[in-house]
Amino acid sequence: MTEDELQKLLEKTLPAADLHGLFVEECQDQDVRLRFPFDARFLGPGDVFSGPALLSFADTALYAAVQAAIGTAEIALTSNLNVTFLKPAQAAEMVALSRVIRKGRRTAHAEAWLFSHTVVDPVLHATASLSIRPR
Repeated sequence: MTEDELQKLLEKTLPAADLHGLFVEECQDQDVRLRFPFDARFLGPGDVFSGPALLSFADTALYAAVQAAIGTAEIALTSNLNVTFLKPAQAAEMVALSRVIRKGRRTAHAEAWLFSHTVVDPVLHATASLSIRPR
């Protein structure tokens, strides 16, 4: 799946609240790189992103990686999500790197790393199991 195809798929299948103005930067095999533009509405006290906003970014990144791997005939549904907050996410655009770790016929396991602005020091790591169902 190309970057443009994944962008269109995400815009078509996800509610606007989950998109956060995201931009698909890279989509290769089962690896995806998303960029979420900075939006001050998602900041909490101390000019850091709130936990729920980061969870939404991570869930969207995991979904994008699995959808890129399975295509458009099937849909991925998150069934289990594990998140580790590593440090506060600063007031800057967010970058998400996600990939499929293992894919079976009806399940996929993926991970996502979130970074503030540049891909240097992660602020969040998430793993998930996703159920794959016919669309």
